[in-house]
Amino acid sequence: MFAAYASRLDRDHPLNGLELGERPAPRARPGWTTVNVRAASLNHHDLWSLRGVGITEDKLPMILGCDAAGTDQDGNEVVLHSVIGQTGHGVGPDEPRSILTERYQGTFAEQVTVPSWNVLPKPKELTFEQAACLPTAWLTAYRMLFTNAGVRPGDSVLVQGAGGGVATAAIVLGRAAGLRIYATSRDEAKRRRAVELGAIEAYEPGARLPHRVDAVIETVGAATWSHSVKSLRPGGTLVISGATSGDRPSHAELTRIFFLELKVVGSTMGSKDELEDLLAFCATTGVRPVIDEVLPLERAREGFERLASGDQFGKIVLTVNQG
Repeated sequence: MFAAYASRLDRDHPLNGLELGERPAPRARPGWTTVNVRAASLNHHDLWSLRGVGITEDKLPMILGCDAAGTDQDGNEVVLHSVIGQTGHGVGPDEPRSILTERYQGTFAEQVTVPSWNVLPKPKELTFEQAACLPTAWLTAYRMLFTNAGVRPGDSVLVQGAGGGVATAAIVLGRAAGLRIYATSRDEAKRRRAVELGAIEAYEPGARLPHRVDAVIETVGAATWSHSVKSLRPGGTLVISGATSGDRPSHAELTRIFFLELKVVGSTMGSKDELEDLLAFCATTGVRPVIDEVLPLERAREGFERLASGDQFGKIVLTVNQG
């Protein structure tokens, strides 16, 4: 079957290890379900995999891709939860949690197999392309906002780095849930787009906000860390799920954190139950993932190049022709 996969790892030039070509189709195994992929979306996790983060040489070649929507063997339209080993379903009870492409072949292929427990019904209201955007970036944003930040309608939230998948999701989900959203971006066009999607205002990174916020959604890391901490009201919460600009800020703001009793919460992905809630939220409210570009799987390299450049706003989706 045709697939986009990592053939080697290169920390400095990750796209050098990306290959497109034929790979073995998944073999049937008890307790697992093979899904015919219709759409799969890119995440920064895929670029990190090509750099060798979360994957070792002995796992190569590895089909990339965490997210997918498609059909199961009975023709049911489904969405995949990409966290494997979280509960022991389909794998040994002592197996550590991992994400597709770390231990198991990913979704950028005509077929993928996962534990049957990881397969959820796709709401009819969502297209395959829309559903394929949800299980990583949008699920991460959902958990950051509603589980770990604990915000309520009317609360104010700063989203750093508008344009990235998680940040874009946080803006859209937050607006739909009645939150007052502020956003930042270095790019003027992305700031305008953030406002169009529901942010009250969008600023350049580091800009002073009209008031301190209840929570900050942080995925940028070192470049925005100090601003994130300084933007919180006393007792506010900073939720971090990524550090695309690095994980070593020049100033950790420790004094401000303890003096103002701020909370710093790490957040990774989300649970199957939260994905079910997110799917229902999108189906019932009309909220839809923001898609930057849809490409056929054969043009996956273009999608990776666009993701690596940082020019995208929203998700890049790859589609698979099952005809």
